[in-house]
Amino acid sequence: MAKSKIKPLSDRVLIQPAPAEEKTDSGIIIPDSAKEKPQEGTVVAAGPGKVENGNKIEMSVSEGDKVLYGKYSGTEVTLDGEEYLIMRESDILGIVD
Repeated sequence: MAKSKIKPLSDRVLIQPAPAEEKTDSGIIIPDSAKEKPQEGTVVAAGPGKVENGNKIEMSVSEGDKVLYGKYSGTEVTLDGEEYLIMRESDILGIVD
């Protein structure tokens, strides 16, 4: 994983989505128009956390974590030909072990 040129602010996270499935378990190739948008990815960079009521709230995720997120979460960005998502930490549903 390359070092990111984007440094997320506050409680935002930069995620590189996992590649979409190319074929089904039975071997049928899935065309681009029918591929499901991935809901799993790897944290490339995380912001410092946010301040709420004068207290700093640390991030629960860190660089390298594999995470699950909502289907329509985040904003898509392209950097050096790579696709990424920027989203708030609260849009992340969980960390995959």
